[in-house]
Amino acid sequence: MTRAAPPPAAPALSPSMRTLLTLAAAVVVLAGVYFARELVGPLALAIVLVVICEPVRRPFERRGWPRWTGTTAVIVLAYLVLVVMGALLWLAGTQFAKLVGEFADDLQDSAQGVLSWLTSVGLDDQAADAAASVLDPQTLLGLASSLGGALLGIATALFFVFAYIIFMAADAGRYRDAGRVFGPSKKPVLTRIRHLNSGVRRYYVVNASFGAIVAIIDGFALLWLGVPAPLVWAILAFVTNFVPNIGFILGLIPPAVLAFVVGGWPMLLAVIAIYCVVNVVLQVLVQPKFVSDAVDLSLTLSFFSVIFWTFVIGPLGAILSIPLTLFVRTLVLEGDPNGHWLRWLSGDRTAVPPPDPSPSPPRRRP
Repeated sequence: MTRAAPPPAAPALSPSMRTLLTLAAAVVVLAGVYFARELVGPLALAIVLVVICEPVRRPFERRGWPRWTGTTAVIVLAYLVLVVMGALLWLAGTQFAKLVGEFADDLQDSAQGVLSWLTSVGLDDQAADAAASVLDPQTLLGLASSLGGALLGIATALFFVFAYIIFMAADAGRYRDAGRVFGPSKKPVLTRIRHLNSGVRRYYVVNASFGAIVAIIDGFALLWLGVPAPLVWAILAFVTNFVPNIGFILGLIPPAVLAFVVGGWPMLLAVIAIYCVVNVVLQVLVQPKFVSDAVDLSLTLSFFSVIFWTFVIGPLGAILSIPLTLFVRTLVLEGDPNGHWLRWLSGDRTAVPPPDPSPSPPRRRP
């Protein structure tokens, strides 16, 4: 009796069809993240803070203290980082609004001067008005108010962040036992998670170190030039350093405007020159090497991630862009045995293709 032939295997999807399905799934997921950004943003911020502060648990574990002491230390340090960064942003925003109010008349005169100069060089009235409106006090007050509104929205989300930190810090203590409980069965996953966490911590350590150096240099330079409130702009330079690639531009605008009001074109050009030199030397020539060693991301992907994640989850996306990109790469590519090529394109220098199996030597005929 003949055995029935097995049914033919279903045809595999073509590479182009798999790519289209992957892109369609990514669009659906990102659309969900976009509509839930008010929940996803605080959650991502809390995760990053707990990851950064997690090493403070180790001294308590080495001394054999109860687990809750290490968890408490992580929560306290995360809260401290959050409060300090929020206070620095609030101080910079309120001082900028205050200085705009104090120099309103000077700003108006400067705007009129810019308008006259642009008209004299041949620009039409509409172009001149558009360029001069940047220095209009009402425009700057509106900018300060919008920044204040954004900070208020972030402050509202901090309630959820504070709650998330408590729960995540408690769970992080339990997750440390995953390797002992599951053994080698989950070792590749745990290895990828540890690599991701160490990369996030190294990234923020590098950014904080270079941000402090840039802030000190910029602060002393502004003090020497006579720009009002140099300490505030040094703080702003430190905070905006956490926004990759375009952060120094955000930190340059307020002191440059005030320098133009106080000292005219010479002081404005001096501030721009100092900021550009400091940031080109440190943040363009030196810092990317350290950041690349810390996270293994290409410069193009780092720059694009700022714009992309800001669009997806709002202002927090600019600060969390690198950790979020690392998370997506770890989740999607590092677990894929065929993802070496895409990981290498993203800047991961450890993504080397597996060696080709050596061909077996031909058999000799007897």
